[in-house]
Amino acid sequence: MTKAVVLLSGGLDSATTLALARDQGYECYALSVDYGQRHGAELVAAEKVALSIGVSEHRTVKVDLAGFGGSALTDRSIDVPIEGIKIGIPVTYVPARNTIMLSLALAWAEVLGSYHLFIGVNAVDYSGYPDCRAEYITAFEQMANMATRAAIEGNRLSIYTPLISLSKAEIIRQGVLRGVDYSLTVSCYKASANGLACGVCDSCRLRRTGFAAAGVSDPTRYWRSDP
Repeated sequence: MTKAVVLLSGGLDSATTLALARDQGYECYALSVDYGQRHGAELVAAEKVALSIGVSEHRTVKVDLAGFGGSALTDRSIDVPIEGIKIGIPVTYVPARNTIMLSLALAWAEVLGSYHLFIGVNAVDYSGYPDCRAEYITAFEQMANMATRAAIEGNRLSIYTPLISLSKAEIIRQGVLRGVDYSLTVSCYKASANGLACGVCDSCRLRRTGFAAAGVSDPTRYWRSDP
């Protein structure tokens, strides 16, 4: 089987991406990143998702982006917005997060002898993050193929973004077809220690709307009684 490194956050999109990669016949190596996010619930969820879907190996790498702050997800002095999705780049954007995660995935892929990376970025139902756009992924792939020994020796790296043009409802339908257990996933920016979702942050709103549009029962566990 062809090896692939799949970035796995523990959220809905990355779980679906992992299921799609496995469905395409790849031998999957899941990589999660503990970057100093507000809660560890999504990393626990990533472990459960990796076990449920099935991977050859799952690793979690620690990088302290909280040391820089600059995001509501890494700096507790910045509140996670709950007033709804707005135009522009929100305070939940984490500077350089996807660049760092893809670089770590690239390093592991070289060690594994893999030339295939999967990331669950989405440019339709997303929060306006600049590192979720197709042109960013294309630029990173070009850089990777200039910077790695594998590429210089003729083994070109490819980055796959199977969710890039799908709505949240379409993503959910794809996952349901492949047996993804979304009750294991955590998408909330303010999740409790045991993975309960707030129901009012941008990520919760997108997730809840996606399940409704897909006609799929929402398995999310909320800590609010009126999400």
